[in-house]
Amino acid sequence: MGFTGFTLVMPFLARYMQEMGLTDTGEVALWTGITLGVTPAISASVAPLWGRVGDRFGNKLLVQRSLFSSVIVMVLMARASQPWQLFALRALQGLVAGYGPLTMTMATQLAPRDQVARVIGAVQTAQRIGPAIGPAMGGVLAAAVGLRNTFLLSAVIYGAAFVLLTAMYTEPPRAARHDDTTERVSFGNVLAFENFLLLMLVIFLLQLVDRSFGPVLLLHLTQIGYGGEGAALLAGVLFSTLAVSAVIGHQLASWLLARGTARAVIDAAVLVAAASLTVFALAGAVWLLLLSIAVFGVAIGSAMTTSFTAAHSVIPRHAHGVSFGFLTGASLFGSAISPMLSGLIAARSIRVVFLSGAAVLAILVLLVRRVMVERDLAIESAPVDDE
Repeated sequence: MGFTGFTLVMPFLARYMQEMGLTDTGEVALWTGITLGVTPAISASVAPLWGRVGDRFGNKLLVQRSLFSSVIVMVLMARASQPWQLFALRALQGLVAGYGPLTMTMATQLAPRDQVARVIGAVQTAQRIGPAIGPAMGGVLAAAVGLRNTFLLSAVIYGAAFVLLTAMYTEPPRAARHDDTTERVSFGNVLAFENFLLLMLVIFLLQLVDRSFGPVLLLHLTQIGYGGEGAALLAGVLFSTLAVSAVIGHQLASWLLARGTARAVIDAAVLVAAASLTVFALAGAVWLLLLSIAVFGVAIGSAMTTSFTAAHSVIPRHAHGVSFGFLTGASLFGSAISPMLSGLIAARSIRVVFLSGAAVLAILVLLVRRVMVERDLAIESAPVDDE
């Protein structure tokens, strides 16, 4: 619900800027771009900080604060009259949000140890579904109730999420979360955990390649011979296929981890993603485009969930929040940087966007194979008695 509310206003933000008095197309594009980009950029920067605060004082209160603050911010956005006000409010939302890594922490803290991969996959599935349906809902609502009222409806969604969390989530006692340590964990300690920096890099690069489709997919289809409404329709189908297949990959990760090590799963999944992305870059037939992007989505989803699960296996219970903050921050930075890099590369060759992504994934396969310490999560996550 939070991710849906966050993305609900994206489709009409440029038109909202025009209603505020901007007339120059370049100016509208500039303000829209920086207003959309500032929230994830700031969220990525402060995610480890909010995670650390959650580890010390409890996560439920922080997520309640985040959701309630988002209600206020959305109401104020509905009252904005200048582009700079909208930008400032989106920046504030990035600062006070941060519920993504905290909810991941809350879910894994309550999960049986043999179900951690499944739980992480479920949370990541929710995080994909929200942005998938949010823009479509926002476009329909903007036409039905008006631009400003759509911000108010987004506030209602955040409010409903706040009520659900308050009524239905019971946080474990803080003593239970801290009973395995007497030592405060610093940011430096977290980054020194086994495989942790490597897994942050893996998550960053997976997200970087995964998000590279957005700015260039329609242009790529036009370039290879699909025109007009046919290209737009095919682009929509391909985006939907990518989203659905990634969800399948998130769910598949727990099954794969029960049969192999995290390093083996990540290595195989990233290699398959690199191969399928190469096929997509060179394909022309619709069936081959659909098949290759579906395989790519499953592979990326499996690799992403496995990376989070592998990182979870080396995180002490009392450092979940700050650790998932770093991991989520890496993912957000990948999402923020990817469109810019895609645009720069596409200015020379659109096909090279996909081929360079495949090359990055191929290098990542070699890096994981040589650097990552082998761990059998199926054995490590076997149920144990916790007091």
